[in-house]
Amino acid sequence: MDIIKTIAALEAIYDSAPVLASTAKEIDHLIPAYQKLIELSPFVALATIGPGGLDCSPRGDPQNIMSVLDAKTLAMPDRRGNNRIDSLRNIVVDPRVALLFFIPGSGTTFRVNGKATLTTDAELCQSFEIEGKLPRCVILIKIEAAYTQCARAILRAGLWDNSKHVAKAEVPTMGEILEDLTKGEINGEVYNNGWAERAKNSMW
Repeated sequence: MDIIKTIAALEAIYDSAPVLASTAKEIDHLIPAYQKLIELSPFVALATIGPGGLDCSPRGDPQNIMSVLDAKTLAMPDRRGNNRIDSLRNIVVDPRVALLFFIPGSGTTFRVNGKATLTTDAELCQSFEIEGKLPRCVILIKIEAAYTQCARAILRAGLWDNSKHVAKAEVPTMGEILEDLTKGEINGEVYNNGWAERAKNSMW
């Protein structure tokens, strides 16, 4: 197996220079069109790095997942989860983050790289209230690079194509996975049957 070990070797394979459209789109702030993409996105993948390694965490809200505070600053609530707080631990020790926003039905994705901090500012937390519940903290992101990603990956995957959606019965359930990993200490059927109620009570 041939392994690429140098930048020169890599560039020899991709010998065409990037076209203007792929470089001009990257800026260090939000223009109105970029802000609109964020406002239309209810889902983002958050990548962080820390002493324990890398982490990539899915984040979602009913409408837009982020609030735009200004052209250089985004805010995202940390909703309830499993309390592993891997992403948050990473941010505390290494602020570098990368974000990939998805827009349902659209091939366009939007990317942001920057530096993050965590805050428990009362007013900011209150702005993300849902059903009387507040996030425990808010992630602030200072934008260093922002740019769109072309639609090829979404189109190749057929992500929004209903005919390609996987039947629910074909997907291993979390209960099945946990029962296997714990060698039966967690009863998969019991876990699955209680999931809907647990989610309802701990969504926000």
